[in-house]
Amino acid sequence: MEHKFYTIDQIAALLGMHHKTIRKFITEGKLGASKVGKQWRISGHDLSVFMEKNNDNICNEEIEEELNIDYSTVGNEKETIQRRVNVSTVIDINEIEKDQYMRVSNTLIAVANCKDPEISKSTINVKFDEKDKRVRVILWGSIEFIENMLSTISMIVD
Repeated sequence: MEHKFYTIDQIAALLGMHHKTIRKFITEGKLGASKVGKQWRISGHDLSVFMEKNNDNICNEEIEEELNIDYSTVGNEKETIQRRVNVSTVIDINEIEKDQYMRVSNTLIAVANCKDPEISKSTINVKFDEKDKRVRVILWGSIEFIENMLSTISMIVD
């Protein structure tokens, strides 16, 4: 099985954060990482664990851009059976204007908010880069949640 490792700069770009913020998470023990020579490397597993543990706090604390929307949805807290498989994905939607971004992000947040509580914990982070006219959507959750969100995104952008 192939194991994917990321650099601090790759994680910073993926999450839309400054590389110093990622380093801070590592030194505080919030994000697992391994030293390879003088460089930190973050495994895909450590990134998933970090996103699961911090889905309510990551962007609210660290991202201050006015156009950034971070929305976390949490299923029934008393749920005793955890899903065994969680998936994360990043979707870039290019050549999009600000008004289109607002429509897309509002629709995705509404869909995530109306999800079936059986789906368990899930996270959606929507970020708009006005300069590049790009929307980046980061999803984390069960296969069913990701499938539903990808279907919605496909429908919205067509």
